[in-house]
Amino acid sequence: MNLTWLDISILLSYLIAMLVIGWVLRKKARQNKENYLMGGKSLPWYMLGLSDASDMFDISGTMWMVALCFVYGMKSMWIPWLWPVFNQMFLMMFLSKWLRRSNATTGAEWLVTRFGKNERSSAASHNIVVAFALLSCFGFLAYGFIGLGKFMEIFIPWSAVQPYVPFQVAPEYVPHLYGIVFTFFAMFYSILGGMHSIVLGDFIKYCVMTIACVSVAIIAAMRLHGNGETITVPDGWYTPFFGWRLDDLDWSGIIADANKKIADDGFSLFSVFFMMMLFKGVFASLAGPAPNYDMQKILSTRSPKEASKMTGFVSIVLLPIRYSLIIGLTVLGLLYYHQLDLSSANGTDFEKILPSAINNFLPVGILGLVLTGLMGAFMGTFSGTLNAAQAYIVNDIYLKYVNPQASTKKIISTNYIVGTLVVIIGIVLGMFVKDVNTVLQWIVGGLYGGYIASNMFKWYWWRFNANGFFWGMMAGIVPAVALAVLKYFDVLSGLDLYYWPVIFVLSLLGCFIGTYTAPPASDETLKHFYKTVKPWGFWKPVHEKVIAEDPSFEPNKRFKLDMFNVALGITAQCCLTLLPMYLVLWMKLPLMIIIIILAVIVFILKRTWWNKLED
Repeated sequence: MNLTWLDISILLSYLIAMLVIGWVLRKKARQNKENYLMGGKSLPWYMLGLSDASDMFDISGTMWMVALCFVYGMKSMWIPWLWPVFNQMFLMMFLSKWLRRSNATTGAEWLVTRFGKNERSSAASHNIVVAFALLSCFGFLAYGFIGLGKFMEIFIPWSAVQPYVPFQVAPEYVPHLYGIVFTFFAMFYSILGGMHSIVLGDFIKYCVMTIACVSVAIIAAMRLHGNGETITVPDGWYTPFFGWRLDDLDWSGIIADANKKIADDGFSLFSVFFMMMLFKGVFASLAGPAPNYDMQKILSTRSPKEASKMTGFVSIVLLPIRYSLIIGLTVLGLLYYHQLDLSSANGTDFEKILPSAINNFLPVGILGLVLTGLMGAFMGTFSGTLNAAQAYIVNDIYLKYVNPQASTKKIISTNYIVGTLVVIIGIVLGMFVKDVNTVLQWIVGGLYGGYIASNMFKWYWWRFNANGFFWGMMAGIVPAVALAVLKYFDVLSGLDLYYWPVIFVLSLLGCFIGTYTAPPASDETLKHFYKTVKPWGFWKPVHEKVIAEDPSFEPNKRFKLDMFNVALGITAQCCLTLLPMYLVLWMKLPLMIIIIILAVIVFILKRTWWNKLED
């Protein structure tokens, strides 16, 4: 264990600060439900954007992305499109303001704006999105839980702790025990202080992470260039461009296990994988945010205009800082690969590069800052996800079906109980997770396959109704859960993403069958939605009725401009990802090209997006 008392003091100071924040802000959070769950919709957009970015900067995802960068080099920038990361551009350009115009508390409550609340199928659509939201939240809690445990195991070896623990723990469950211990710190401040403490905690964590990430990038650059050392990688490692297969990324004779990882990941036919990601990603982005912390931050903004600004801010504050850490640790891992302990029961575990490189090559103080920042990253992701789960259970189950007249005091105490139960369920599910990649692949490749179709149609197609939404979601969620069970028992194998088209088609069938076996939403509901949210798409029959009543109504004619801005935004995202990588590696020509492209995009978007923002 390389932690000194200085490093441990930095970590403990952060943990104590989080407990104090939760305790101090508990009174503010108790004022009412909206204050607890959404910060009273009074927080500025840049604070919410920074908080949202911090929630995306998690330990598990960063461990995974360092492993990807190590093996795939610049090509690793495409693999996070699995989420897809470029959905932030669709949100930034138009979907965030559409979502915020509903003034809802959760995604389930938002459905009332679209489908009304008096039909039986409306209740079913509400219930199914709550079920999906909770499945998604529990999945992310398990994902973060196991990632944290694996991370802490490197820094606090079980052999040093075992003599002080009055019970035996099997080696494979040591990460789970560490996960449980540190999870309770996150649970305390997020449950007590609600959204206010989550955002303030995220701000502190982001400041720590920025210092830590930049420091790691500088250390890596100095070791790479200051001593005249070089990294030994395949030729294709330095370029983000790729062919049909990854033939230019052959690790034979360098690190043979890297070839095995590429084969195990299922990315050998990279063009097929990329096209599948892009196909799925566009539909997923058009569907809008999943009902998790991302959606809750959008709904917590002060206005639709600020919702757009908030989601635009996320990529700017997240990508350069996160990839400074990723490329820094990747360079250290490549320089000193043979000094790292990456062995596991199944061979080389590339997800251990991040904690091993941190533990071996960072100086005193910087090690404490990085460890604290990544610990805070877990706590931020965890608390944001926990807040979303609480919102759905309390707002959309308890207040809707159990106790609609509950007092503010009762609502807050229920939030405490629900938060505790959610954490316990997340821990139990985390006990069954094999590794970070397993649950990640299921969430983005399987579960989200059941979400996309229904949530895409709700924005753009007037005839789509609550019955179609319910059956579309049901036809997608059931096979997604079945996929997870079958893969857990090794009945099925392969990348979850390749099962996504099947799940998506089943969900599409559910949408169409459900829609045409029930009447559309009432004219009043559709007209109110169209006038309030102002979407573009297939709304002609509703548009004609609105114009007949109000000839002065101005429809949304921004489809082409929005899509143009989205394309520019995705290009800018790619540039922000590559910028710190080229900087640390000091690839001068690509770096200059990236800077020029970014400058041109900023100049254009100032005129085509920022100047045209509206509520």
